[in-house]
Amino acid sequence: MTSPVNSTRSSDEDFIAGQIARMDSGAWTATDEAMLQTWLDEVPARRGLLLRMEAEWVALDPASAATDSKNEEPSAPLAISSAGRWTRRGLMGAAAASVVGGYLAFRLGDGATDFETRVGEIRRLPLADGSVMTMNSASQIKVNLAQDVRQIALLQGEAWFEVAKDAKRPFIVQVGDVQVRAVGTAFSVRTRGTAVEVLVTEGVVETSARHDSNLKLTLKGGDRAIVGASALVDFETGQSTNVDRALAWRSGMIDLNGTPLSSAAEEFNRYNRRQIVIADPAIAAEQFDGLFRVNDPDGFAEAVKASLGVRINTAEPGIIRIE
Repeated sequence: MTSPVNSTRSSDEDFIAGQIARMDSGAWTATDEAMLQTWLDEVPARRGLLLRMEAEWVALDPASAATDSKNEEPSAPLAISSAGRWTRRGLMGAAAASVVGGYLAFRLGDGATDFETRVGEIRRLPLADGSVMTMNSASQIKVNLAQDVRQIALLQGEAWFEVAKDAKRPFIVQVGDVQVRAVGTAFSVRTRGTAVEVLVTEGVVETSARHDSNLKLTLKGGDRAIVGASALVDFETGQSTNVDRALAWRSGMIDLNGTPLSSAAEEFNRYNRRQIVIADPAIAAEQFDGLFRVNDPDGFAEAVKASLGVRINTAEPGIIRIE
C-alpha cells in the first residue's frame, strides 16, 4: 500500500511514521514509549497529527479497518484509547499499527516492566502472551511474564485483564497481601484502601490472602468481591449488569444507577484534576441515575442541579462545589 502522506511531509510526520513502523516490527520497548510520550507532550498538536496520519492510512485500507473494528471497544474522549493488538499493515514501505486514541500500545517482552497512567488516562495494552491489560486512571502496575508464571503487581488504581489461556503459566495479580489467580478469563482488580475489589466478567478466578488460608474464594462471571488481608468485606454473585456498569470506564463512561452522589463525585474525581465537592451531607446521600463521560464533571454537576434544584459554585479554581 502507498503512503497516505505526501512528499511534503514535515519532520514531525517523518518521525511519527518511523515510530509506527518500529512498533509493529516487534522492537518496541517501554523506553521507546516513554520517549514517544515525552515527545508528544512537548507539542499537544502532535497527538492530533498522529491520529490524522493513522486515519488517512486506514481510509486507504477499509478491509483492514473493518477487521480491526470487530475487536475494539467504542472509542472514548480525553486520553482514552481502545487500540487493539498490533497487526501487520503497509505504511511507507513498512508495517504500521492501529492507533485510535491519545497513546500508543505495544507488546511486552519477558521480564518486569513498569506502567503508569496519569489522571484521566486509560490505556489498553496487549501483552506478549496474548492477554490484554486495560489500565484505568492514575494506576501503577508492574508486569513480569516469566517462563512458569505471569505475574502482575497492581500498586495503585485499577485494571481489567483479558487473560489468554495457558494452563502451564497461571496469571496472578498481586495487590498487597491479596492475590487473584486465573488461567483464561476476564476480570478487573481495583485497590480500595487496604482492600481489593475484584469484578469477574467471564470465566473463573480465585482470590486468596497471604496470611489467612481461610480467605480463599472462587468467583465466576457476574461476581463481585471486596477482599482484605484478613477479611471478606463484601460479596455479590450473579450481578452481571452491575459488573458491566462498574466497568463502563473501559469505554470512557461512568454509569450511575441509584448511586449516592457522594460515591458519584468520588468516581468523577478519579478522572479529573477539577474536583467535585458536595457541601451538604443531605445532598451527598441523594441517589442518582445517568450515563456520563468520565471527563465531563461539569455535565454531571449541571444534571444534578437540574434534577435536585441545588446550586453549583465554580468560583474556586479547580473545584465544582454542589451546594
